[in-house]
Amino acid sequence: MKSTINFSYLIFLSVVAALGGFLFGYDTAVISGTIAQVTQLFQLDALQQGWYVGCALVGSIIGVLFAGILSDKLGRKMTMVISAVLFSTSALGCAISADFTQLVVYRIIGGVGIGVVSIVSPLYISEVSVAQYRGRLVSLYQLAVTVGFLGAYLVNYQLLSWVEGGAQLNISWLNKIFVSEVWRGMLGMETLPAILFFIIIFFIPESPRWLIVRGKEEKAINILERIYNSISEAKCQLSETKSVLTSETKSEWALLMKPGILKAVIIGVCIAILGQFMGVNAVLYYGPSIFEDAGLSGGDSLFYQVLVGLVNTLTTVLAVIIIDKVGRKNLVYYGVSGMIISLLLIGLYFLYGESLGISSLLLLSFFLSYVFCCAVSICAVVFVLLSEMYPTKVRGLAMSIAGFALWIGTYLIGQLTPWMLQNLTPAGTFFLFAIMCVPYMLIVWRLVPETTGKSLEEIERYWTRSGQSYRP
Repeated sequence: MKSTINFSYLIFLSVVAALGGFLFGYDTAVISGTIAQVTQLFQLDALQQGWYVGCALVGSIIGVLFAGILSDKLGRKMTMVISAVLFSTSALGCAISADFTQLVVYRIIGGVGIGVVSIVSPLYISEVSVAQYRGRLVSLYQLAVTVGFLGAYLVNYQLLSWVEGGAQLNISWLNKIFVSEVWRGMLGMETLPAILFFIIIFFIPESPRWLIVRGKEEKAINILERIYNSISEAKCQLSETKSVLTSETKSEWALLMKPGILKAVIIGVCIAILGQFMGVNAVLYYGPSIFEDAGLSGGDSLFYQVLVGLVNTLTTVLAVIIIDKVGRKNLVYYGVSGMIISLLLIGLYFLYGESLGISSLLLLSFFLSYVFCCAVSICAVVFVLLSEMYPTKVRGLAMSIAGFALWIGTYLIGQLTPWMLQNLTPAGTFFLFAIMCVPYMLIVWRLVPETTGKSLEEIERYWTRSGQSYRP
């Protein structure tokens, strides 16, 4: 079967959907370079500054709640179009905001786009992919997120360097956006990839599995035939998907409550929320300030931010290459074990590093080791697992529930990390993150089946117990 697959077409479909991940990463990370300028311009107090940073997260939670319902009702493609419109509106709005209230409103709109795309992009890639390449292709989404992070850091750095070099523009409104109030340019630059995403979505088809659920079999088989380069294989996939759907006569919520499916949803929620309490976002968001407190940064935290972003991106490239060869569960075992060791070493450094006179560069190496282990395992695996665990009929809804848990975890860790660093001390905080890795590993070991190389229909049969051919 491998020789007949139209792999270049699959790559094209996946890259287009993954562009949503780039916008997710850029929108999330770009804020870091604008905080000081926005705070000074609008005279923000500490509470307002926190709201400026966190308001997009509120939008993300709203977006996640509606993303699954939208994608199940309107289709995966139309939901991606909606997210592209939200990103474009947010970027343009932020660039021309007249006051702080407008800026927050447009940031929330961008946050809704993040929430929507975090569900629908990996979902679409999962549904158009073939079993033996699915992990690799869905991982392109996570790779795009890390490239978006890196892109935002580099745009912030480049625009700031350009302004500090004395650049001036003759057109007054452009000079305001890109020179005198350069934070507007940082936020506004997202418009370019957002418009590209909007245009290019119209060149990809709807998810064939969604079309089958909606009874549009002729359109579905045409898309499947183009993917497989074989009408017989396309018909085989159609009949396999339909055979699974015939047992799904209940409503979506009733199907979600079936014992096997409910178990999968609960496991997905646990994986999503526990992943946040292993320190992923705490390290990415608070890393620079932790470096500075440890005497490492010397004020040049942006350089270390770019370094962390670079390791994150390159490691995700490695994960994309090996995920379908090594397997989802093995990646988690190896990566999370490395995360535990790295977190313990970071904690020990904070306990004894200063008294023993150990160079703070060693702390940077521990952080980069943690980012490597994290990016090659849970960051790459989580969206792959969530996009393939659930039945076609409720996949969008179930992913929304898991995605909601993920964003709640992100919000909580964002709020709790400064408190933990102050009250538990940095050492205690990183020891706690190391402890939280253990239940994650146990859940994956005992409760999650190995999905590598299995079709979505085979995975669905495992959860519903309607088939005996698939074992974890």
